[in-house]
Amino acid sequence: MLIALCSVKGSPGVTTLAVALAMTWPHAKSMRCLVAEVDPSGGDLAMRFGLPGSPGLVSLAAAARRTRDPAVVWDHTQPLPGGARALVAPPGGTHARAALSTLATAADGPLLPVVARDTGVVVLADCGRVDPGSPAETIARCADALVLVTGTQGDDLAHTAARLGELARWTPRPGLLLTGDGYPTVDVERELGIPAIGRLPHDPFAAATLTGYRQPLARRRGTNGGLARHAAALALTLAEPFSPMAPPPAPLPAGVPGVPAQQVRRPGGVLITPPGLGPQPASAPPPQVRDPRHNGHQPSPAGKEPRA
Repeated sequence: MLIALCSVKGSPGVTTLAVALAMTWPHAKSMRCLVAEVDPSGGDLAMRFGLPGSPGLVSLAAAARRTRDPAVVWDHTQPLPGGARALVAPPGGTHARAALSTLATAADGPLLPVVARDTGVVVLADCGRVDPGSPAETIARCADALVLVTGTQGDDLAHTAARLGELARWTPRPGLLLTGDGYPTVDVERELGIPAIGRLPHDPFAAATLTGYRQPLARRRGTNGGLARHAAALALTLAEPFSPMAPPPAPLPAGVPGVPAQQVRRPGGVLITPPGLGPQPASAPPPQVRDPRHNGHQPSPAGKEPRA
């Protein structure tokens, strides 16, 4: 299984999510979990976990010129705490983008999706911020599921709305994941017109622990478990078998403002794209995010999503 994790603005925690999913993946002892840093702006895992810069993405790109055996991918990974493996990218965007472009433009396709087809293997591809033209797009388009991670402030949601329809067509199983403090989930879902598959709490100490940083014990007390519990729940959802032949859901009302026509709801809040729908006309305006304070809707009384 190949799961692409990405964002469209800023750093809402895509790398942290990839590591958290790997550490909480169901039946992890019988699975081979790989966190692949395919972010063209560079990687963070080597620095965070004290790993050497090689083997990794750059050495794999060089090896891929000599062999197309998918098993070679594992030769260029390194261990993470908990048993998962990591394909680390260099911190510099120049070298990371060059290596990723080499892998993505191979004549017979990138190797990571082939590895992910093996039974008992899950590849969590950290695609970072997928700007238009990102070389990570080739890998994301091969994914079994794509998770778009976004913050919930107004500017985050405006960027998300502008790319939501496009990214939903990349894979058969796209989903929107909210993070941190900001507008309540119910307001975000109403404004974007789609359900979210979950929301990760603002839990900086748990995030630091998951991504290799150490925090003083006194500051860690009382903060354990929030992020890990939410990541484990999301991992269970993503690990569920997905069949494109499942019975179609009930039709949605036509012409709902702000709802991309290709998106429908599956049980559990996951969005799918029915096959055979072509791209929207170029003239179609992107969905707009309106400030709930000025469109006749009122945010929830608290104004902010409560922390876990």
